[in-house]
Amino acid sequence: MKKLFLLMVFMCPSIAHSEVESQIYCFHSREGKSIKFEFRTYYDPAANWVGAGVKYGVSKESISLVRKDIQAQDMAEGGPSEFTTTWVEVAEGTVSGEYVMATQGALVNAMSYTNYKSKKHYSFDYYPNVESSPETGCRW
Repeated sequence: MKKLFLLMVFMCPSIAHSEVESQIYCFHSREGKSIKFEFRTYYDPAANWVGAGVKYGVSKESISLVRKDIQAQDMAEGGPSEFTTTWVEVAEGTVSGEYVMATQGALVNAMSYTNYKSKKHYSFDYYPNVESSPETGCRW
């Protein structure tokens, strides 16, 4: 993820001067073996650029994600819409899986991952009370 960002900075100098917004979400698997990961989103309003990455457990490496789709669904009248965002995972130069996250305002209603090769599907719960920061990520 760092290499991609640096490449973009050198190729598009105007990006280096804009403020990139970042958010960290901490997730834990619902069933089966214990899987924990942090999900980071990045948004540059000046360049209208969106990206994301995931980092599992205590791994030092993050996996790049590219936004594939976003859909809005109106919920209760006057309430916030629910946004379902689909991200594709790009690992070692191959599109290897897909994350789907449903949010409504500050709430994360659902998160899932499907591995393209094995066809395995995993569901995750959002843990908003896990301490996190840009420097340390999710502190499990």
